[in-house]
Amino acid sequence: MQLEEITIAGLQAAMSEGQISSSQLTASYIERITQLDSTLHSIIEINPDALTIAEEMDREREAQGPRGPLHGIPILLKENIATRDKMETTAGSLALLGSRPARDAFVATKLRAAGAVILGKANLSEWANFRSEHSSSGWSARGGQALNPYVLDRTPCGSSSGSAIAVAANLAAASLGTETDGSILCPASANGVVGIKPTVGLTSRAGVIPIAHSQDTVGPFGRTVADAAALLAVIAGSDPHDPATTTHTHNLPDYTKYLDADGLRGARIGVARACYFGYSAKTDTVIEQAIARMRELGAEIVDPADIETASKMRESEAELTVLLYELKADLNKYLAELESSPLRTLAEIIEFNKKHADLEMPHFGQEHFLKAQEMGTLDDEAYQQALAENHRLSREQGIDAVMEKHRLDALVMPTLSPAWCIDLVNGDHHTGSGSQPAALAGYPAISVPAGFVSELPVGITFMGRAFSEPVLIKLAYAFEQATRARRAPRFLPTLPLNPAS
Repeated sequence: MQLEEITIAGLQAAMSEGQISSSQLTASYIERITQLDSTLHSIIEINPDALTIAEEMDREREAQGPRGPLHGIPILLKENIATRDKMETTAGSLALLGSRPARDAFVATKLRAAGAVILGKANLSEWANFRSEHSSSGWSARGGQALNPYVLDRTPCGSSSGSAIAVAANLAAASLGTETDGSILCPASANGVVGIKPTVGLTSRAGVIPIAHSQDTVGPFGRTVADAAALLAVIAGSDPHDPATTTHTHNLPDYTKYLDADGLRGARIGVARACYFGYSAKTDTVIEQAIARMRELGAEIVDPADIETASKMRESEAELTVLLYELKADLNKYLAELESSPLRTLAEIIEFNKKHADLEMPHFGQEHFLKAQEMGTLDDEAYQQALAENHRLSREQGIDAVMEKHRLDALVMPTLSPAWCIDLVNGDHHTGSGSQPAALAGYPAISVPAGFVSELPVGITFMGRAFSEPVLIKLAYAFEQATRARRAPRFLPTLPLNPAS
């Protein structure tokens, strides 16, 4: 079988028809990883039990049929998502080698129950890209520098770098990542795949190495909206170990039922221009064409539909304040609850990094960790005020306000500029993105491939109110089906200085 660019539904049909087994499929992905990933560095480790699990799923399929759409499908997990098996969970850091969680992360449990094969752990920006002010996205001490499969000297963005790279390069059917601010949307755009950043509270964070509980969320990557929606339908749900999931996650819909190719007709789409356009003229050109195509597909385009607090969010120190406070509290809590671990506090991790600076800090430091360690408790007034400011600017005065004012179904904006060159000396050359409003609000967003600048993918973000994933999936799917903007990567070493020659 030709496995490149095949969908989850296509794989499921092939297995049901006996064209391929889960064990054959898993072996094929492992072989492809062996061939390609020594260059890409997208995967930290392959699950040594993957083939055994796949064989079990084959026997079960033969005996009683598939459990559902993910039965026997190989899925990668970002390496900050805990599994209680033979694999490590370290957030890419050498500091947590040998630590052992008390249980699987809830999302991993959900995948296993659905019959998915957990293929391995994907590389990431170490500590989900919240260790240093000058980090290089996609670098971790355990996994090295992950590379963009479209142009290898370009950033894969992060922090869910490997999760997006592997899906883009057809090293797995789909994957899970995490986002605090941009860590799903950014790599989805840079690597030409679909990334869904769910509402905070739709998917459990229990068993996920944290940054900040007010913004952290777990979401899927797929080569298509349908694949990402199928994965989201499995991992969403209520978990008593994550109180944020227990309020709005009962009787959740099957997100695959919203895959409507005519879903843009009659939809009111607002273009959030202020602060989210203008940082990349070539990106803007791609997104203007995407907006024009949505209009042709029957959408009512409200342009502009600016988030009036966009500049205030960008200029405020409130987000950083909240992340620093919550990192200290949440990481210490996670470490304390591990069944075993060589280190139990942020302070001990800081000292480990200092002691092993040649391995952990050869390119950049740990400024965020040092600042977080100086923070007080979550009872501090400074933290409470910063969190309230984040929510006020992003919710009632932000996304909710503009959507109510214009009666919108969704907002759109560029996800990211084309991927910049990897720079381990100076760190990321980030010029702008559209992730912050949904990140601060805890609201959903989806990045979908919209086109290319030269050989570099560009994504468009669909953003909405809390728990509006069904609407966003419908709109994103209709756009994807009409544009078919994704194309497989060619693993170019660099972009030519003179393309005409």
